[in-house]
Amino acid sequence: MNIELRGMGHEVTVCPDGLTAVAALEINSFDCILVDLDMPGLNGMQVIAKAKELSPDTEAVVLTGKSSLETAVAALRYGAFDYLTKPCKLIELEALLERVAQKRELTNKYRAIKRQLARLEGPPKLVGQSRGMEAVRKLIAKVAPTQSTVLVRGETGTGKELVARALHDQSIRAEQPFVAINCGALPENLIESELFGHRKGAFTGAEEHRVGLFEVANGGTLFLDEIGELPKSLQAKLLRVLESGEIRRVGDNSPTMVDVRIVCATHRDVEEMVDAGDFREDLMFRINTFEIRLPSLRERTEDIPDLARALLLRNWPQLRPADECFTDETMALLQGHCWPGNVRELANVIEHAAILAEAPPIRPEHLPSRFDSRRLRTTLTRFTPALTLRELEMQAIHQSLERQQGNKSRAAEELGISLKTLYNKLNQEAELDKSA
Repeated sequence: MNIELRGMGHEVTVCPDGLTAVAALEINSFDCILVDLDMPGLNGMQVIAKAKELSPDTEAVVLTGKSSLETAVAALRYGAFDYLTKPCKLIELEALLERVAQKRELTNKYRAIKRQLARLEGPPKLVGQSRGMEAVRKLIAKVAPTQSTVLVRGETGTGKELVARALHDQSIRAEQPFVAINCGALPENLIESELFGHRKGAFTGAEEHRVGLFEVANGGTLFLDEIGELPKSLQAKLLRVLESGEIRRVGDNSPTMVDVRIVCATHRDVEEMVDAGDFREDLMFRINTFEIRLPSLRERTEDIPDLARALLLRNWPQLRPADECFTDETMALLQGHCWPGNVRELANVIEHAAILAEAPPIRPEHLPSRFDSRRLRTTLTRFTPALTLRELEMQAIHQSLERQQGNKSRAAEELGISLKTLYNKLNQEAELDKSA
């Protein structure tokens, strides 16, 4: 088998017994170990246990005779990836190792995406001592230990997922999975499969069984971001899950029970959507058992110094507590900006400044070109009672489009919002103009 595995392109280390295998694990990192259940020194179960202790990411495949099949199944409960009965066919081993490689690739992608999201979403915790943020923290502390469904409201980029994570971390489900999905980020024909899973052959392209996010989050928390974007056809199915705790995979006749706490978030006015017939009223009442409203960044400008430093620390982890991070003029510019993209936009600005500055403190010339004393005065004049919040947003969007010469992708990046959100806001404005 050693020769055959090398012929497949694998690097192979051969160990004559369990003790030698453990010694090898202490020195090197392995993607997968093939263990026999009956070995001198340490048996296969003991080697698997030691491997999980030394290298949790290493997968274990058990080789067993038919007489010890029950023991092999027991090994799966102890963390083995799979088992093969001896004598095993080379094609079976090759297919199994390919599955191990696919799992490791998915795990690495998941970790990379998780790191990237953590970087884009802003500080890893709710930063700020303003009255608005203190109120949010008190609400989280009150509702987190319960099983209530929570609706988090706030503008795009205010940190709604951070609130959902805080609710999960302070709940009795903290040790269970936290799973997040953006309901507006997937095509309508894929959302049902993503949420509930599907059976092989349920539709064109369903070449294998798929576990949905409700099952992945079983025992934990499922965060449905931008719930207002959920298609009307799926709102009834979500309501049924919330009321019964049962999901039905696409193409499956029998339901599956799940125990999941739901936290939803939206930047849209759900009540207006109900009046317009775009959102079910019964679902709105079901997801809005408890509501938490996140203030926009322009409503808590006193938090900007703390937020800016926390964001800068992610770009410059070597910062010391005594370091001057921003000049007074820079901070005045930051606190004078209207921040239509909220904390997400601030994160982009700080990253831009950190690249240019290379070392503290951040000076006005390190900020994007839209930050200067003239623009500061223009920004301050925007805060007039004559303008509504929607008008302020559209003013910022049109000014950004003008600066970017109509390039919507660059304007969305500058504002710290997604391209889809930018298009939605422009479409909403066009619809209002038509009805006016």
